[in-house]
Amino acid sequence: MRLSDDVLLDVMARFRAEMVKGLGRDTNPTATVKMLPSLVRSLPDGSEKGDFLAVDLGGSQFRALEVKVFNDGKQSSQLESKFYPTPKEVIQGSGAELFSYVADCLSDFMESRNLKHKKLPLGFTFSFPCKQTKLEEGVLLSWTKHFKARGVQGTDVASSLRKALQKHKDIDVDVLAMVNDTVGTMMTCGYDDPRCEIGLIIGTGTNACYMEDMRHIDLVEGDEGRMCINTEWGAFGDDGALDDLRTEFDRELDLGSLNPGKQLYKEGLSNTKEILTELNLFPSEDDCIAVQHVCTIVSFRSANLCAAALAAILTRLRENKKLLRLRTTVGIDGGLYKTHPQYPKRLHKVVRRLVPNCDVRFLLSQNGSAKGAAMVTAVAYRLAAQRKQIDAVLAPFLLSLETLRDVKNKMRTELEYGLKRETQDRATVKMLPTYVCGTPDGTENGKYLALDLGGTNFRVLLVKIRSGRRRSVRMYNKIFAIPLEIMQGTGEELFDHIVQCIADFLEYMGIKGARLPLGFTFSFPCRQASIDKGTLVGWTKGFKATDCEGEDVVDMLREAIRRRNEFDLDIVAVVNDTVGTMMTCGYEDPNCEIGLIAGTGSNVCYMEDMKNIEIVEGNEGKMCINTEWGGFGDNGCIDNIRTKYDKEVDEGSLNAGKQRYEKMTSGMYLGEIVRQILIDLTKQGLLFRGQISESLRKRGIFETKFLSQIESDRLALLQVRRILQQLGLDSTCEDSIIVKEVCGAVSRRAAQLCGAGLAAIVEKKRENRGVEHLQITVGVDGTLYKLHPHFSRVLQETVKELAPRCDVTFMLSEDGSGKGAALITAVAKRLHNIGQK
Repeated sequence: MRLSDDVLLDVMARFRAEMVKGLGRDTNPTATVKMLPSLVRSLPDGSEKGDFLAVDLGGSQFRALEVKVFNDGKQSSQLESKFYPTPKEVIQGSGAELFSYVADCLSDFMESRNLKHKKLPLGFTFSFPCKQTKLEEGVLLSWTKHFKARGVQGTDVASSLRKALQKHKDIDVDVLAMVNDTVGTMMTCGYDDPRCEIGLIIGTGTNACYMEDMRHIDLVEGDEGRMCINTEWGAFGDDGALDDLRTEFDRELDLGSLNPGKQLYKEGLSNTKEILTELNLFPSEDDCIAVQHVCTIVSFRSANLCAAALAAILTRLRENKKLLRLRTTVGIDGGLYKTHPQYPKRLHKVVRRLVPNCDVRFLLSQNGSAKGAAMVTAVAYRLAAQRKQIDAVLAPFLLSLETLRDVKNKMRTELEYGLKRETQDRATVKMLPTYVCGTPDGTENGKYLALDLGGTNFRVLLVKIRSGRRRSVRMYNKIFAIPLEIMQGTGEELFDHIVQCIADFLEYMGIKGARLPLGFTFSFPCRQASIDKGTLVGWTKGFKATDCEGEDVVDMLREAIRRRNEFDLDIVAVVNDTVGTMMTCGYEDPNCEIGLIAGTGSNVCYMEDMKNIEIVEGNEGKMCINTEWGGFGDNGCIDNIRTKYDKEVDEGSLNAGKQRYEKMTSGMYLGEIVRQILIDLTKQGLLFRGQISESLRKRGIFETKFLSQIESDRLALLQVRRILQQLGLDSTCEDSIIVKEVCGAVSRRAAQLCGAGLAAIVEKKRENRGVEHLQITVGVDGTLYKLHPHFSRVLQETVKELAPRCDVTFMLSEDGSGKGAALITAVAKRLHNIGQK
């Protein structure tokens, strides 16, 4: 019976393997450690309040309690209880008699406390192994501890209690939660110590529970957050895994028990002589010493084995949290632990020896597990109220199919306004002609320079296009930063900076003397009179350079090149990044006639029939239209779906009142929408314990890349918490779940709105062609589409739903819009040469 540390470490390893078996859906049926999900997902956070009832069934006495929980900043509670005996004829009679007795006792207790006029939520501590699929339900797997009531195994005991309570017409009780005594112990101690995430019972029976990561629990749907697992560890070894440690005395005890396989320890190490005399044994002093010695060895072995299993749980918790050192609390209850003079000391000592990298505090449960049932109920009550508030905040972001169809129809109306001469001036979707009248046909050839300006980075590229059988495009590029002071300085400073970057690149490539044709990707709304003239309509994406709006950006670039007087370039085309994307993908797939950017900004272009473009002369052929759809809704037509958070983001932006659709769909603004929601939820006390950190107050602190990271399926909530910690937000597991949900709601709406707009375009293309069914390719670029884990899927699903007669292929632009600018330049050169001939 004396077990060395090596043996205990081996037991610990065996128990860990059994835990993994118990958590797996396929392996659980053969696992001895059943790892039962308790459906308790959250520990008390101190904000619980209210008046709760609890009943505790599982020992030699039944207990009814009233627990008042105060949210007074001191985290205090008040408890009144009454004990009732559990007669043998009740616990070994019928199930109906047992639950009727429980209901009678509760009714008596409520009368004694003058509670019969109140409607109160009730928590039910039921200290037997149960399978739970809901917090308020539990199917009894098997009786233990001498209970043998008939007709209860395999039935929902919470439902049996409800039926028994319904017979008492004078009381109104709502059974909200059912928990095991171990879970109750953890919750009782968790109210006093927020670090408590393990419950341990060492008494008539022994068991443990702990908070496990949902991603490891195959038995329950979902992988968000944590859930308390009732290990039911008493059956560990029932498959023979501990036979090498069992003695002949264990086997004899097992054979004589009511339910073979359960550990049972009797106390009584003091007054040895008196106890032995009562057993009709007449011991000598040596006999008493020997018996005491045997008792010590037996109880120490019990403590050692409990320590090994507990050490396995602690190691699992530490690894789940990816910590080198774990600091946690074990809530503990049970007669053996409380009354045995040496047991606690032995248990603590061995645990610390087996897991030296865990700092464990053992906290004795003062009020037993029944208070814990009330705490579970209080937490369930709090979570239900919070859920209601969170749902109310996020409800405006959940768009129905009907709402999305309405957005699609309004977008279609605005597209038509933008194409017509008499309505173009007041259209919010500007439908700007690009003078790009053809897509690549494979005969393009030569060397081209391309510039790409559209965000905080500026790219210069040398593109070599080869035609014929060995058709290829080779690119060399360099990226240059555009500092904020240049973005928001004067136009002259901005274009001088651009030319400086070009000069650096030409020198870097050793081609400073060559006069190459140049395509300029300029990702801001421009009115074009020809392919090489672009008048800036207005800055977007944080640019604010003065003296540019209303000016021809090609002329401004030529001026800056002249000022520098080092090289000359043939500026053939100025194009939008959407057009560049369409052309890049069009080089690979001739069916690509739409370009979509879903990144920092949001925009679409497409090939429109010339006969529909009233603002340009001519009816033959097609021309690419840069929709500039970011301004959709600036006339108030989508105000019905704008939330108060959208309005706050808009009002705080550089261009208030403009680009409203873009502000709901593009990467530049999604993080800021999330930040506004998080502030609101924190003010309502639903996040971060109601404390708004300094960092959360900073506009722009919550970048859109955080949405992509937080929503990533591969990311455990632990990593979500780390991202939030980088932002100075000290979050709990529950906070992380809510933040992830907020990010999901905001990004899903953005993808759906984008999809609704795109559905309007593809439907227009289908009608233009006069076909029943359209097959078309959309070239796509942008970090939101490329990097967000769900954006592209939701966008594609929305287009399919709203434009069912269009078969849309989405093609990712691998080389961005810079290559497209070179291809447009090459196509323009080809068309120019044909025109000259």
